[in-house]
Amino acid sequence: MSPAIRSEEARQAIVEAAFDLCAEQGFAAVTIEGIAARAGVGKTTIYRWWPSKAAILIEAVENARDAAAGYPDTGDIYADLAAQTSSVMRLFKTDFGTIWRGLIAAAQSDEAAADGVTRILRVSIDACVARLAKARDAGQIRDDLDLEMAVEIIYGPIYHTWLLRTRPVPEAYMETVLAALLPALTPSPGRH
Repeated sequence: MSPAIRSEEARQAIVEAAFDLCAEQGFAAVTIEGIAARAGVGKTTIYRWWPSKAAILIEAVENARDAAAGYPDTGDIYADLAAQTSSVMRLFKTDFGTIWRGLIAAAQSDEAAADGVTRILRVSIDACVARLAKARDAGQIRDDLDLEMAVEIIYGPIYHTWLLRTRPVPEAYMETVLAALLPALTPSPGRH
């Protein structure tokens, strides 16, 4: 086996070990030593690629997010927002959610976690802004709408209820939120 293949296998083993340990133990309890032991590598191998456990977990979260929460474009902004926000809520109910919650908490005092969380959110925000811009151009949402603010308004309820655990969140939660929100986003009859 070539060194490049072994190296990529080790890298993947480290990311998977970090993800699994964080899901099992929580962010605070995970150590580089524990990740190295679970992955079957030395700590120096880990530090060759990442400066901290937060950096490893950011990569794990990016991989999981990219695989599970893409942005659809069916031409119907309501259907696309409902599908995407429901995917996010389902993702938050998995091990991903445990890890993401830990990274968000760590981001309050850990610069590497903060940078990674910001980078992950920026990708998601940009994808939503692009979809909203297309809907605006098609006349489905108001042309005077601040699209970044609209993203915050759309996703704010998810993060509020999920992070703060303010109440049980039923499966149709975002459909209810979007039904209440969309009249504020859509143009008045006869106006674009």
